[in-house]
Order: sequence, then structure tokens, then C-alpha cells
Amino acid sequence: MATVAEMRERLRRPLAAELASGCADRVVSGGVERLLASPLASPFPVVREALRGYAGLDVVRREQALKTALASLGGQEKERAAPRPPVRQAIPTAAPGERLPIDAEIARLDTGPGGARKLQSLGLHALRDVLHAYPHRHEDRRALPDLSEVEEGQKVTVEGRVVSKARRTPRPNLLVFDVTLETPAGGKVRASWFNQPWVERHLKEGSRLVLTGRVKKFGRSVQLGVEHLETVEDAQGSLSTGRIVGVYDSKDGISQEFLRRAAHRALQAAPLDDYLPAHWRQKYGLTDLADALWGIHFPTDEAHLERATNRLRFDEYLFLELRVLLQGEDAVLLGKRFQATGEDIARFETALPFSFTNAQRRVLLEITDDMRSERQMARLVQGDVGSGKTAVAACALYLAVRDGYQGALMAPTEILARQHYANLVGYLSKLDVRVGLLIGAMTPKQKLEMQTRIAEGDVDVVVGTQALIQENVRFDNLGLAVVDEEHRFGVMQRRKLLAGRPDVLVMSATPIPRSLALTAYGDLELSIIDELPPGRTPVETKLIQDTHRQQAYGFVMRQIREGRQAFVVTALIEENENLEALAATQLADDLKVILPEARIDLLHGKMSAAEKEDVMDRFRAGEFDVLVSTTVIEVGVDVPNATVMVIENAERFGLSQLHQLRGRVGRGSAQSYCVLIAGEHSKKTRQRLKIIEGSTDGFVIAEADLKLRGPGEIRGTRQSGIPDLRLGDLASDVEIIERARELAKHILAHDPRLEHPRLQYLRSELQNRSQSVAFREVI
Repeated sequence: MATVAEMRERLRRPLAAELASGCADRVVSGGVERLLASPLASPFPVVREALRGYAGLDVVRREQALKTALASLGGQEKERAAPRPPVRQAIPTAAPGERLPIDAEIARLDTGPGGARKLQSLGLHALRDVLHAYPHRHEDRRALPDLSEVEEGQKVTVEGRVVSKARRTPRPNLLVFDVTLETPAGGKVRASWFNQPWVERHLKEGSRLVLTGRVKKFGRSVQLGVEHLETVEDAQGSLSTGRIVGVYDSKDGISQEFLRRAAHRALQAAPLDDYLPAHWRQKYGLTDLADALWGIHFPTDEAHLERATNRLRFDEYLFLELRVLLQGEDAVLLGKRFQATGEDIARFETALPFSFTNAQRRVLLEITDDMRSERQMARLVQGDVGSGKTAVAACALYLAVRDGYQGALMAPTEILARQHYANLVGYLSKLDVRVGLLIGAMTPKQKLEMQTRIAEGDVDVVVGTQALIQENVRFDNLGLAVVDEEHRFGVMQRRKLLAGRPDVLVMSATPIPRSLALTAYGDLELSIIDELPPGRTPVETKLIQDTHRQQAYGFVMRQIREGRQAFVVTALIEENENLEALAATQLADDLKVILPEARIDLLHGKMSAAEKEDVMDRFRAGEFDVLVSTTVIEVGVDVPNATVMVIENAERFGLSQLHQLRGRVGRGSAQSYCVLIAGEHSKKTRQRLKIIEGSTDGFVIAEADLKLRGPGEIRGTRQSGIPDLRLGDLASDVEIIERARELAKHILAHDPRLEHPRLQYLRSELQNRSQSVAFREVI
């Protein structure tokens, strides 16, 4: 039985922690009054009287009551006043109840012998790191299950004391260690460990355990196959039972109980001031930071956990949006101011061989509003394959030229640059706009001539690849830069084009879910062309297994006999036995046997730019029937007579990539087809590829791809910060991202560098959450 001195100390500790945490009545499970009702408080009537009705008191009266109670228990002031002896320049740990700076080294937090080293091995080096190392899931241990009602195989968590233990070897090489637990309700359960001799050495009779595992029933007796073990040293005020309990990422040798204790002490020691003013929290329905951090680590109930998660998830997106907007700097720069008159737009459309769709008109209105503004336009135009993004961009370029500026369009490949050049000549030549081309495949003399014309203003719109951002390219008066498929360049390459602060229009035919566009492309406003021009027939898609390849190519041959052409795409350039994929070179040879009547040629990434262009020119001209290719043709290649796309080993491509490849056909008026040949026959693969077979909506497919594969590498650098998300789910958080982005834009519109004294804590938190030293210099 515990002595009165031991009971005094066990009562004093949670009361001191309650005082240190701001008297919020959250430290003790069930509240301070539940602690007073326990046998632990019986010998201390002064404490019980001082804290009577604690839950109904305001914060000031709670603090006074706690100080009175602690004074009656004694020892607190003496412990705080006694200096710690110096130990070889060791970092002193905080005394009980002492507050630490949020960035204090973890060694200053009292986590027991070796505690700091354990936390550091998990990448937690400062107090803030522990606060924001959220549990990855929570278990409800408030009402542990009645094992007589638990189903066979169900995973449960039980609590109890070890009343007996035994070991047995039912067969060679199998050691079973059994303990019998007595639960608080008086029931008994046998828990078993298999081939884990270390468990026996660490468990003693009388130990209090919390065990998680799967139930096996033998008549009326219940056996638990243990998957997780926690020892509970102090029953009173346990952080591991009688509450909703967080489960943390950990590794061998670091227990969940230790991590909960570390989080609890961090919450007690940290100054949990809020970096979001109350009026912003009220506007967006957010709880305060202290409530959120206590609620994510030690929620009092489901509602507490929900509001904590909502607040901390909002914060993740807010800091992400602030970071991206500040990185993009373009969002707060002055740019060009164009007239962009309705008469000029009408003149451009009259010169087109078609009329704009309603979606094109809507997006063009958003673009022209930006162009008329003094702020630099930074807009992303998304649209599925064939939705007419290039025509909209051409109109914007025309408006820039009408005001005396130059325009530039940068494409990721020379094939695509040549295609854009041809399209822009078609759109703009009737309007007396001079269009030039600058690509790496040109001769030095041709490049120099074009660079001279650009510098002297003899070219109105120049189309090119990365050749546009070389040091020796000088624009006379660049007003608008259009970047196609910008994620293939990377953020830093794009900025080289923006030295003169032109307005910026980014085009992407790669459908990006809205949540991802708002984060990975957070520095750009978003426009979506969500309507195809009339007359476009959706591509029919069929998924087959590779055992039916012969039938697929029989269909290809029938299309060829009708005068059509076909793409056949594979993932590799050369044979690779490990991947077991058909290489393009081998596939071309195979198809010459399978399709003896067809004229077949080959395109892959190892070819020179001139060779690729020659192949594509001959394919467009109809000089051969089947183009066997790697994913070089994924973006932008336009061959209207090609009506069939066959994709070998389709399971090796992402869904969005398959959709892009499919978009290479259906460019003309004839019905087109896409055949997906799966070399893997698993149910999971089939379900994934069925998404492509069943939908032609690129945004639906992109959402599915995001859920299956995660955000991945989107923009060519990891500056978007998306990997930092701990609570956010990009597949479902569109609404909360938009709210966080709204607040981020509001903050930066009024204080672009976060210099107001009221925003200093927010600024500091943003800097600390930013991994890039270079970024910290931005603010």
C-alpha cells in the first residue's frame, strides 16, 4: 500500500500539470473533480475543499484554487527554487511547471533517462517537433470491450493486471508465452506471445498492461494473440487507458507510453499562444491552437478530436498556401497593363475557322480581366485534350501584340513547339502578327538570326523550347509569356522567362484535381476549359488481357484497310527482362510479322530531334500506317487521321498518363479507339484500368489517380511542400484548401511580407515550418 507521502506526490503532479497547462481542465482524464473523487485524494481534505466545483470556475478562480491546493500539499515552491547541479555543460531540463520556448531543444524537456535521444532518433529535435508529431490514429479506450461479446478474429484492446504467467512449447521451434490478465470488470483473458522470449523477462505478476490483438475463442475462454503491448506504471491519471488514446509513429525500443508522456509534458511546457487572431478563427470556424494541440494528442471526446483535426489541417494548408504564394512572388508583383478590348477579341475570333465554346469565352474573360489589371497575371488554364487551350492562348498573345508588346510560348519538346508554331501561324498570320520559332535543332546561323529579330522587335510572337531561356536571348518588350505543360520544366526554369515581369499564362492538358492545382500551383489563379468543341466524338476505350493481343491487332489492321493510321505505345526503349515489358524496338519487329500488310515505323527518346521530327512529318503525311513509340508522343502530337491507340503493358502507366496517350487519337471527325493491353492480370490492376475504360473525363480520372498514387512530384521541384502534409488528404480536402487559400491571399494582400507586429508569430511559425533556407530569405 502506498504511503501518504507517495500519495501526496502522485496527487501533486497532475495538479501542477493542470496549473502549467492554463487551467483548462484537460490534463486529468475526466477532469480534476474526478481525481478528487478517487481514493488518492482521501487523505487531503484541504485539497478537496479548495478544488470543489472546479469545472464550474473561471480560469482565474481555477488558478487560485490550484495554488491553494498545491500549497497545502507542499514541496512545489521548494522544488522550483532548488537549483539543479551543473552536469558537464548538459542542457538543463525544465522544472515541473516551467514554461519553455517553442523552439527549445528537446533535451530541456524532462522525458526521463535517454528520453531526448529516443525523440531525436525519430527526428524530433525541438519542443515544436513533439507538439506537431501528431498520432497517426486514435483508439477509443474509454470503455474497453466485454470479451464475452467480442467476435472471433476481431481486433480489440484490453486492460488488466497479470495474475499468472506460463511458458509452453507445443511443438519444436515454437515457444508460447501466456499470461492471464484480470480485467477491471473482474473477467479473465489469456494473452499469448509466439516466439518472443523477451516478453517473459519483462513482465511480472501484478504488472498492469494494455494489450492489443486479435481474439480467438475456445468455448467460453478467450485468447488474445498479442500484436501490441504497453505497460502502465501508474494507474492514476494514465495516458494509455480510460480515454481516447493516440497511436504514434515509432520504432523498436520506443514505446507508445513514452511518446504519450513526452507529448503530454511538451503540452504542459509549451506556450500555446495562437498565431491566428481570434477574428480569423471565428470567421473560419476554428478552435484555438491550445485546444487543438491538446485535442489531437489527448482528446476528451470525439467532438474535441474533430475540432482539433479541423484546425490543424486548416493550418497545414494555410502555411502551404502562404509558402507557395510567397515563393511565386509573381502573385504580388506589378505586371503589364493591357487594354484587351472587346473589339480586338471579336476581330481575333472572326479570323478563326470556328467559334469559341462557352467555356473558352469564360476563361478568356478571366484572362482579359487579369491582363487589364496592374498586377502581374499568373494564371493556370487547364483543359482536357482538344478543349481549345491553344486558341485561347493565341487570343491572349494577339491582345498583347495589339498593345505593342511581344509574346512568347514555351513548350517542353521540339515536336510540340513546332506544332504550336504551325497553329499560331494559322491563327495569327491573317492578323498581321509575325510568328517566329526558336528551338535547339536549328543551325547556329538560324538561331542567331532569330535571336537578333527577337531583340530588335522584328518578331511579335516567338515559339520555342528551353532555347527561349538561354542567356543570349533578349526580348525587346516581352509582355506575355505562355508556358505549356509547365510541370515538365520546373519552377526555376519558368522564372528565367519572367525576368521582365510579363504576364504569365500556364497551359496544361494534364488534368490536375482542383485540390492539387490549389496547392502545387498555389501561386497561380485557376481557369478550367471544361467543354469540348462541337463535333468531337469521345474515344471508345477497351481493356483486354495480353492473351487477346492478336484480336487487338486484327482490329488495327481493319482500321488501316479503311485508310486510317494507328499509334502503338510501349513503356521502354530497350528490352528489360526485369520489367518484362515489350521494348519499342522489339515490338516494331514483332508487328511487322503480325501485320505484314502494314507500313510500320519507330519513334523513341534516344533519337535526335531531327530524326523525331522527320518521323512525325512522314506519319502526318500518311507515308506509313503504324507508329510504334515510347511516351514521347504523350503530349501534344496531332495526327487527325490516326484513329487507334494501342497501349502495351498498360498497367505500367498512371491513369492520367494513359488518358494523355489516349488523347493522341480522336483529333479528327472519325470515330477513334483506344485499346489497353494488360500484361498483369490481378484484380487490383483490372479495377484500376477499368477507371480509364469507363470514363473520358480527364478530371474524374485525375482524381482517381490522386487517390491511388498520391500527389507525387508535380512541378519539377519539391517546393510545393505537399510532402509535408500530416493530416491533410488532397483527394478530399478541396473545400478546406479553398478556405485556407482565401485567408492566405487576404493576409498577403494587406501585408505582402508579413511585417505587421500582429503577424510576427505567424511569420515565425511559417519560417520554422519551411524546410528551404532559400525560402526563409523570401520573407
